[in-house]
Amino acid sequence: MGPYTSGHECPRLGIAELRSWRGAGGACSGFGQGTACAGGNKGHDMTSRERLQCVLQGRIPDCVPVCPDISNMVPARLTGRPFWDIYLYNNPHLMDAYVDAAHHFGFDSVMDLFPLTFPEETAGALPWQRFIVKRTPSAIITQSSYVDGGRRVWSPNVDVYPVADPPTYGVPCAKVELPTEPTWFEPVEGVRPFDAGPTGFARIKERMGDRGVVGVYVTSSSALGSPDAIYHYMDNPDQHAQWAADRVRRAEERFARVQTMAAKPDFIAVGGSGTLVFQTVEIFRQLALPGVKRAIELATAAGLPTHIHSCGPERELVKVMAEETSLSVIDPLEIPPMGDCNLAELKRLWGDRITLKGNLHTTAVMLRGTVDDVVRAAKQAIDDAAAGGRFILSTGDQCGRDTPDANIRAMIETARTYGRY
Repeated sequence: MGPYTSGHECPRLGIAELRSWRGAGGACSGFGQGTACAGGNKGHDMTSRERLQCVLQGRIPDCVPVCPDISNMVPARLTGRPFWDIYLYNNPHLMDAYVDAAHHFGFDSVMDLFPLTFPEETAGALPWQRFIVKRTPSAIITQSSYVDGGRRVWSPNVDVYPVADPPTYGVPCAKVELPTEPTWFEPVEGVRPFDAGPTGFARIKERMGDRGVVGVYVTSSSALGSPDAIYHYMDNPDQHAQWAADRVRRAEERFARVQTMAAKPDFIAVGGSGTLVFQTVEIFRQLALPGVKRAIELATAAGLPTHIHSCGPERELVKVMAEETSLSVIDPLEIPPMGDCNLAELKRLWGDRITLKGNLHTTAVMLRGTVDDVVRAAKQAIDDAAAGGRFILSTGDQCGRDTPDANIRAMIETARTYGRY
């Protein structure tokens, strides 16, 4: 989506200077590249949903939206249950735990993790069943198998569900000192059903309500996500063009299915964790970018914003997406050493073309810092990137399990006060 313009001159100021300018009698319906949304800057507080929709349209809301990334560990902790209850038994499902957490803290939720699945996408899959192959006070380990011609075939990998951490999937049996064919196992029983289809999506979106926006994935910016995938890529250069074409086709097919849903998503997600970790920029351009571009084109034509989450190095990805696509928003814009982003630089170079979402450090600031540290970092991020709109205050990837609630609340409060337009 292109930037909106106010139609008259406003000073190019940082948010702190703008606040001072307005206090001295200045008035302007929009500043920089944005115009104010209805209700913004007029004494009316927007709902989280209104605030986010305003920013994703390239306009200026009442205050900087704030969405700390607490996609997994914090919501699971807030349930007070063993983590395997959430991840293995759906009690509650992570999607419900996340919505509960968004309402608990009162932030502006950009929910991009709903696991939307259509029946035709799983047709022909092997009839895998999950079994518990080891249980200790600290973890439950499961292994999947299916019956073929009367013989049980076991996966060579297991999934480990710790009591107080998210699971690790696809662990080779030898790494946890288990045989490939277990000597003892029992079925996983008591798993609560969870509807990951369109009806289930509608339920989660209704539960979210005005607390935020809910999107679904159509394709991923990560075509390669493991060492094995890299080897496969290097061993099969003659297949690269076909792989890219297949990704475009699958993106078109999935978007068409999404468009048939009664409850439409608020945005389309096209990101992938670590896009530039297992891929060079050149490999990303070759394999993933064609499908990502096509999904963005389809979404933009349908009036839907688009979103990329990609932890790790991201500066070059921001450049590509801002200069070559109409992507709406990108996060988490991590700083070194995990990332390579400077928020002020990104704002200066591309902040009038794309909404930036980030980037408080999740360990040094959010996990280990004091409330004062969080407030100071949040103010700096707002000063660096909020001018002209197109900014969502967030964290540089997911907050750790033990992130103090007080730090999350301090981040939110700073956006609501210091971040007012």
